[in-house]
Amino acid sequence: MVDLVQTYYSSDPEERRTILKKIASELRGLAESQPAEADRTLRQLINPELDYTGAQSLIRLQKMLGKHSKKPVKLAVLGTFTTEQLVALIELFLFGAGIEVEVYESDYSVLDQEVADPASRLFEFRPDIVYLATSRRSMGNLPALRDSAERVQELVDAEVSRWSKLWQTISERLGCQVIQNNFEAPPWRILNNLEPRQPASLGSFLAKVNEGLQKAAPPFVTIHDVDYLASLAGRWQWSDDRMYYHAKLPCAPECMVSYAYSVASVIGALRGKSRKALVLDLDNTLWGGVIGDDGLAGIRLGQGDGEGEAFLAFQQYVDQLRQRGVILAVCSKNNEATAREVFEKHTEMHLRLSDISCFVANWDDKHNNLMKIAEQLEIGTDSLVFVDDNPAERAIVRKYLPEVAVPELPDDPSGYIRAIEQHFYFQTIALGAEDLQRSEMYRANSLRSSAQTVSGSIDEFLASLEMVARVENVSDVNLERVAQLVSKSNQFNLTTRRHSPAGLMKMRADPNWITLTVSLRDRFGDNGLISVLLARAEGSELVIDTWLMSCRVLKRGVEQFLLNAVCAAALEQGLTSVFGEYMPTPKNGLVKDHYAGLGFERVSESEDGRTTWRLTLANAHPIRTFITEKATA
Repeated sequence: MVDLVQTYYSSDPEERRTILKKIASELRGLAESQPAEADRTLRQLINPELDYTGAQSLIRLQKMLGKHSKKPVKLAVLGTFTTEQLVALIELFLFGAGIEVEVYESDYSVLDQEVADPASRLFEFRPDIVYLATSRRSMGNLPALRDSAERVQELVDAEVSRWSKLWQTISERLGCQVIQNNFEAPPWRILNNLEPRQPASLGSFLAKVNEGLQKAAPPFVTIHDVDYLASLAGRWQWSDDRMYYHAKLPCAPECMVSYAYSVASVIGALRGKSRKALVLDLDNTLWGGVIGDDGLAGIRLGQGDGEGEAFLAFQQYVDQLRQRGVILAVCSKNNEATAREVFEKHTEMHLRLSDISCFVANWDDKHNNLMKIAEQLEIGTDSLVFVDDNPAERAIVRKYLPEVAVPELPDDPSGYIRAIEQHFYFQTIALGAEDLQRSEMYRANSLRSSAQTVSGSIDEFLASLEMVARVENVSDVNLERVAQLVSKSNQFNLTTRRHSPAGLMKMRADPNWITLTVSLRDRFGDNGLISVLLARAEGSELVIDTWLMSCRVLKRGVEQFLLNAVCAAALEQGLTSVFGEYMPTPKNGLVKDHYAGLGFERVSESEDGRTTWRLTLANAHPIRTFITEKATA
């Protein structure tokens, strides 16, 4: 089931529909035998990208599981339109956020009567939150087009006063929080382009009322911005008049999902469920390329390049989140000094080290580092949003830390902002001076704190990746890619020797040389050619000249898999041992203990840190991995 959920997240919308049906079928059986597991799995599936049909399917499953909280949030929904479908979706999204809710839903369009009558069922229910589900059709003070600006303002004041009195009555009699929609502009404009300039036009009038509601709202009232949701969806798509006239629905059914999700996010914010920290990967997340291989001049970031400008815009968006109080952290598989150098020296880098409250760059598993970050920041892992371009890394975090929010990112960085924004992770109901200083406060606090790295096995996940590798010699087909890796790889590179294409061609033609490459794919996609090993036979020994690998596949067993292939090739040639060396550079500290971890015995160590290693083949046995070898054609 875990693997099926991860497949769901990595699939396109059309495939998701099919996968969701399969998951729903399995969850029905799981609900009886393992209700806790069914509950956890269902919560993972609930997200704002659901279509209306998929959401309805999950609603049915949610009702099957029932409620578990002894003290649910009591929510009263008073609507001027039919609210039944909206309420069901709100309940679903609150369930996904870990908020159990008990709902009182008023009859259709009796909002004013419910609030005015102290003997109504609303006051018997005693809600924690009252949601006034209104729309532009709820307004009672509309201007005529010929009305003067003064008359229009009188009508604006009257409309704001009307709702303010309802808020006050609810507060005095129930003492609860109030959420109220603002009013969405219609998709048509009687005055076309002149609409905003004419005070008595409907669009202009609605904008003034919405502004008046925001200004008049006391601390116990939160204005829910439905007008913004309509603009996001497209006003014609949102305003389905046929559905309103026939069923009194507030919007098109497909827009109901985002509508309910937005309401649920406001309720979640009121209950302290908003996320607090944005944790960022670096390579191909904040910039294009891999800093350890491409260097400062080689990464793509900044003006003059479309991709670089997209990364810059994403950084600017992230910085705006920081300014409003979201804590920023870094979680990257990188050498720390190399990663920090970009923040310190790259002229197009918008974010700086001073913006990051917790900076973790090492080669540990990211789910362990996320726990470390949460501990340093003294917040729960359920307060984290983790952003990483790598689908495998996202899947690992979802598996081991399901409480961490992990948005799916598109391949194109220009879509990163939307991927985060649509989740309303950092929904807020107020903004004060402390919020604006929070990032700096957490950063200072994290410098005072230290934490232990939490370790754990990920064997089960590696097996679920369904990794398939292809081992090939250097050839005309892959020569260009091999030369590129040899010339650019710095971090996972034991000797950092550079070989030209001509030199590589000479090696492959020499029978004394073994030139191996590894290409890897898994259920998330093709990683391409990711590792190169060049070695020559000297007497009875195979001497490794070059061993390098792309860092994006670290700790998936590729090193062990390739060693097995090298040992097999050496035995075929009648060799008795494999000899390797590590030559330290400022960037390859990652592989300092590479040979020791593979069972080699150290032969020597020089003052400059260079070490040599030997593996006796008679004592070597194939190392277990979760990678299947694909036969070459």
